[in-house]
Amino acid sequence: MKKDYLLLHLSVFIAGFTGVLGRLISLDSAVLVWYRMAFAGLLMLVFLLITKQFKKSDFHDKLQMGGVGMLLCLHWVFFYASIKSSNVSIGVVCFSLVGFFTALFEPIINKHRFSAREFLFSLLTLLGIYLIFQFDARYRLGICLGIVSSALYALFAIANQRVGKNYEAKNMLFWEMTGGLIGLSVLLPIYQIFIPIGKLIPGELDLAYLSFMVIICTIGLCLLQIIVLQKIAAFTVNLTYNLEPVYSIILSMFIFKEYKELNVAFYCGIALIILSVALQTWSEIRKMKTVTAI
Repeated sequence: MKKDYLLLHLSVFIAGFTGVLGRLISLDSAVLVWYRMAFAGLLMLVFLLITKQFKKSDFHDKLQMGGVGMLLCLHWVFFYASIKSSNVSIGVVCFSLVGFFTALFEPIINKHRFSAREFLFSLLTLLGIYLIFQFDARYRLGICLGIVSSALYALFAIANQRVGKNYEAKNMLFWEMTGGLIGLSVLLPIYQIFIPIGKLIPGELDLAYLSFMVIICTIGLCLLQIIVLQKIAAFTVNLTYNLEPVYSIILSMFIFKEYKELNVAFYCGIALIILSVALQTWSEIRKMKTVTAI
């Protein structure tokens, strides 16, 4: 069992590395995501063919999985744009708003009861982001992009959960990468009108970072999550992933010395976000104990 929990924390650490790689790679965020999805989709296809796990899907199924992949693609574009216009710490702190947006969107999309408690806990995260936004004008663009990123990820997570019930995980990952790649390829010419993309071909160093991102942080992470979920309850996995922003911030402080860029407003804001995560964790544990007792 210890090995399974070590694998779980390894997967969270790897997830925390994606923000750092987003800053290390010099490509524009949209181009970076295009390469990430192209390489991941190609490698996933090779893996499925070699292991004979590739399953044919009809057009409607491909459209559904591809649509979910497009939400993931847009989340990545805004997430990396947030990091590039501010820093890794701001990007991952804004990602903590996923809980707020999930509490807001899920009852509407899945048509179930609205949870006032989850919403109130998530408002603490929103207050933390507002505190940073209000007192540090340098990061306002990054925060706005990060907020959009977290809203898109909440939509992706809800859609992925609904659509994922009908499909096998590895094949779904391939079609999500493919759908996101096609969608982004269509949007790139429009994107370039408003935002200069710069170079399109990655240099040697960018290619090395991209390879690590695709092999370890995309395909490897996905497969690791599948292994972990076979051994550990999804509830425990979800709670542990609340540590992802913490890992990212620690890594960015060591690699980029970001502690020199951060002020009191940031630390007060992140304290509120950590309090929000702690309260949500406590609430979920109490809920689980109540269900078990019944």
